[in-house]
Amino acid sequence: MRIPVPDELLPADQLGSTHFIGIGGAGLSAIARIMAARGLPVTGSDDQDTPFLPALRELGVTCHLGYDPAHLGDADTVVVTTAAREDNPEVVEARRRGLRLLPRSAGLAAVMAGQRVLAVAGTHGKTTTTGLLTSALLAAGAHPTYAVGGVLTATGRNADAGSDDLFVAEADESDGAFLVYRPHAAIVTNVEADHLDNWGTEEAYRQAFDDFAATLDRDGFLVCCADDEGAAALAASARAAGLETITVGESEGCDLRAVDPVFEGSTSRCRVVRGGRDLGELRLAIPGRHYLLDALAALAMGLRLGFSFDDLVLGLAGFTGTGRRMELKGEAAGVRVYDSYAHHPVEIAGDLQAARSIVGEGQLVVAFQPHLVSRTRIFGTQMGEALGAADEVVVLDVYLAREDADPAVTGALVAGAVPLPSGQVAYVPDFDAVPAELAARARPGDVVLTLGAGSVTQLGPRVLELLREGADGAR
Repeated sequence: MRIPVPDELLPADQLGSTHFIGIGGAGLSAIARIMAARGLPVTGSDDQDTPFLPALRELGVTCHLGYDPAHLGDADTVVVTTAAREDNPEVVEARRRGLRLLPRSAGLAAVMAGQRVLAVAGTHGKTTTTGLLTSALLAAGAHPTYAVGGVLTATGRNADAGSDDLFVAEADESDGAFLVYRPHAAIVTNVEADHLDNWGTEEAYRQAFDDFAATLDRDGFLVCCADDEGAAALAASARAAGLETITVGESEGCDLRAVDPVFEGSTSRCRVVRGGRDLGELRLAIPGRHYLLDALAALAMGLRLGFSFDDLVLGLAGFTGTGRRMELKGEAAGVRVYDSYAHHPVEIAGDLQAARSIVGEGQLVVAFQPHLVSRTRIFGTQMGEALGAADEVVVLDVYLAREDADPAVTGALVAGAVPLPSGQVAYVPDFDAVPAELAARARPGDVVLTLGAGSVTQLGPRVLELLREGADGAR
């Protein structure tokens, strides 16, 4: 559901007691955590006991399971997830009582008030880049508040309330939320059509990023990855509008360049060059060219803020990822199992390229769960084509999230577009049958990769359990 952003955005300490509908999600749980850490009264509800809730409960936040009007208690303000339905009983009760209703974007803007916001936007790579920037700044001696769309493995949290004036935030464009934040500076990793269920056309989607750049402080700056056509076009228009813009990438002419990149197993590295001068080496403990470019953007922002190269690259080198971004779930019977959030064709291609550097001589076995009917309708064929970079592919049915099912748009649309022999591709609509299908296809030395933004993340542990049982039975 869509809740309008109010004309007046109050700071968090003026919202009174705040209740979160959908508090278990990555976005709302981050806002709630920051508010609770600042001593503000917070409660919430969700229909699932998600991994974000235990950390909130440790802070004393009451997190109800299920939705009930009584859960609102004495709330003055209610922050609502976009996944909520109009008939959600807590939404209905909040409206009946005339409570202040805020969308996620306004809730995040409330906790940003009074700080220098460093926003990370882009079609892909937002969560990883936000995590990289946070890790780099922490290593450089900063103490930023941060809100990330996934759990930082280094801290075990998706948000923290810092002690200085910096606020690092993942800025989501899917519903236009990033137009609310008024950041001091921003990173845009790439601009490629997505979320057309909201924006309607590719032109409107791209225009939203121009509008986003126009919300930056006039004495602020923008960092864009010029290797991406959409971000390069944004950089050009931002410069023409008088905004200081820093370009990064491997391309000639970038202000900060990655030179001589090397990808070995689960690591990557490059030389960093600025204005013809070699600043030194950038090393990462995560694989893939797209992650190297994300780190370069974070490095550029840190340098522009005045932090030292050596401190920043030390923080980047220590970054081990965020939950659901090429996350190693475990190993059993000689098979490594990874999980990643990729759900757009470009993200799929990037993660499969990274997985190739990990798998070595083994086979890459991928389970993909399409996310949203609208996205699958538009990009299903391209999703399948991107999955052709794997050796074995299992496609699940569409994860519906906030949309209703469409019998004409299923995972079969994606599976039918995978350019592999039929025996190497399977459409398995029964979710519970997928772990056995993956375990049967995997051999020692292989990598199993689960991909998608929905419940597919639950499969990794089940695959590992089956592999262990099979290994035990073979002894």
